Amino acid sequence: MTENEIAREIVDAALKVHKTLGPGLLEKPYHECLLYELHKRGLRIVNEKWMPLIYEDLYIDHAFKMDLVVEDKVVIEVKSVSELAGIHIAQTLTYLKLGGYKLGLLLNFNVELMKDGIKRIVNHL
Repeated sequence: MTENEIAREIVDAALKVHKTLGPGLLEKPYHECLLYELHKRGLRIVNEKWMPLIYEDLYIDHAFKMDLVVEDKVVIEVKSVSELAGIHIAQTLTYLKLGGYKLGLLLNFNVELMKDGIKRIVNHL
């Protein structure tokens, strides 16, 4: 599957989770339900993937943690905030760059309509 095909499955799963649960919960229930939905679709997911960071001669083993990585191609960051901030986008883009990924989806479930909570972030896609 391509990054875009995977992203379509992720967005469809996020829409289903949001339609069922609605806005107003903390991140964890959305994260777990999205993980469940993606597993049901037969996608390969790494939950809370830790990544190392190499800075000059310094190696930091568990420097950052991505919420979900789907099919080793698409990074998902799950949020439940009143509105996405620039730092959320920057954080996701940094994960893409440092991990060598091309596509990330920043999903904010604390919105009235889920389509308003989806931010697609690309890194040389």
